[in-house]
Amino acid sequence: MSLKVIKAGILDTIQDMGRYKYQYLGINPGGVMDRFAASIVNILVGNSMNEAVLEMHFPAAAFLIEQPTIIAIGGADFFSTINGEPVPLWHPILINKNSVLQFEQLRSGARCYLAVKNGLQADKWLGSYSTHLKANTGGYKGRALRKDDAINFKRQSNYSRFFSEKDSIVLPWQADIKWTGDQNDKIFIIAGNEWKMLDNASQYHFLNQPFTVSPVSDKMGYRMRGANLTTNNGFELISSAVSFGTIQLLPDGQLIILMADHQTAGGYPRIAHVITAHLPVLAQSRAGAKINFSMTDIETAEKLLMLQQQHLLQLQNACTFRLEEFLNQ
Repeated sequence: MSLKVIKAGILDTIQDMGRYKYQYLGINPGGVMDRFAASIVNILVGNSMNEAVLEMHFPAAAFLIEQPTIIAIGGADFFSTINGEPVPLWHPILINKNSVLQFEQLRSGARCYLAVKNGLQADKWLGSYSTHLKANTGGYKGRALRKDDAINFKRQSNYSRFFSEKDSIVLPWQADIKWTGDQNDKIFIIAGNEWKMLDNASQYHFLNQPFTVSPVSDKMGYRMRGANLTTNNGFELISSAVSFGTIQLLPDGQLIILMADHQTAGGYPRIAHVITAHLPVLAQSRAGAKINFSMTDIETAEKLLMLQQQHLLQLQNACTFRLEEFLNQ
């Protein structure tokens, strides 16, 4: 055993970037909600960006780290501590055996990610380690973590030479999570197939009034509260493919934004789609958050995604160099 749950959280699961190619069978991709944060914590510990991580919601689990390793924590700020001492986000952290990692206070965001160097041993299903709760497979026994669950590390490492009196060492470099394109206070969208079904007043309200994330929201979808939107005709539609970020108009005139655990098809009007580069902002939005939408085009969406990926690749190169330099000293 390498990582043991000593206190269960509300919903902590093993996730990676999801499983694809099976939507035609009705199997959704799933995976992490905030792909950007999950990629960065993996980068910080020297993993591939797609390595499985722990996705945690507050209140989160507490863990006994039974073997020395390097971890990184990012995404939401849950005020993490190791043996009672606060540790920062977005740093690689060398942690000694028999140390307790806890998350004690929700400060910001909605989902926190924990990466472990070399990765966690997990169940693979259809090419992915992501936990599929409805199918009860993938991740750790196909379910959320419970007290006394134990997860092995894929590979053990000997870091004893780095420890003296401290149980943890925060390595001095920090990931820059700011990238060109994340400074706007609006969520960029592109028009969906049924955008023109909205009447003119509803199109105006959608683009000029804020919407609030409802408490009735989860990894499958965010229900939004805002102006009632209406269409020029009825809702009789054939079920069509949907994806992470699809915005659908419900019969009551309100919106739902499909998230990581979305279904593969739906019959409600797809009025818009959140661009991929801005999905991490949504993933970290809690109930009560105000969301403003701004229409853009596919060319801009592609450009922003490329800038985001370029930032991750540059970060990966820099962190890999620093970590190898530290471990080989």
